[in-house]
Amino acid sequence: MARKAAAGGGTLRIATWNINSVRLRLPLLKDLVAALAPDVLCLQETKCPDEFFPHEGAAALGFTHRLVRGMKGYNGVAVLSKRPILARDGDPDWCSRGDCRHLGATIDAPGGPIELHNFYVPAGGDIADREANPKFGHKMDFVAEATAWSKARPAQRAVLVGDLNIAPLEHDVWSHKQLLAVVSHTPAEVAALTAWQQAGGWHDALRHFVPADQKLYTWWSYRARDWRAADRGRRLDHVWVSPDLAGSLKQHIVLKDARDWSQASDHVPVMVEIAA
Repeated sequence: MARKAAAGGGTLRIATWNINSVRLRLPLLKDLVAALAPDVLCLQETKCPDEFFPHEGAAALGFTHRLVRGMKGYNGVAVLSKRPILARDGDPDWCSRGDCRHLGATIDAPGGPIELHNFYVPAGGDIADREANPKFGHKMDFVAEATAWSKARPAQRAVLVGDLNIAPLEHDVWSHKQLLAVVSHTPAEVAALTAWQQAGGWHDALRHFVPADQKLYTWWSYRARDWRAADRGRRLDHVWVSPDLAGSLKQHIVLKDARDWSQASDHVPVMVEIAA
């Protein structure tokens, strides 16, 4: 079980979690806070219209600043913070769908403002063919737009987090060979995510700590009877930082034990600490 680690002076702890319904799993946020002590918590797949977001529950955990962008039944992102944050203006409406998959914010960090982007990339359905599966086409178009956006504005004092729904590296999945044709690890998706990362000069914060030749997962399917014994995971959740913050990375935690929580999400929370 991960132990609670107190936030250090002059650092910023940013956590990301696909919560898979914020109202259903609101009680689990207390366990997340106890384990990770985040200053900022980014949620994806909140599945909650803004007017029904459980602000009181989040505030009770110390998140006095909150930005939400949600809709009924699916998608939705939120940024909960113990530090002052401001919503960003002018970020794209990805694929012109207005489907609540991105929330940009500016964080009041110890060393100056940090630009934060919380993404929930489309999953892409089951067939890796945009003609046979429009959901896959939407995913690829979304990532292409994000790539062009990153290329036009290289990141500085910036952090990008979220459920990007792509496991790019060989050891980001339980079996590279068996998943090459499975949506989330296909060569087309891997190339697209790599292009996005390179376009903005983003630094992979999790692989900063865990070498690429070691297994690293953040998601385990609900279909496995014993997910821990099977350990057929994928790294779908990511934290990227701009090059100027790469040297400030202090630690990371992948809260694997959260997969055993009552009414668990199939994703687990991920946290990085930055001397920011």
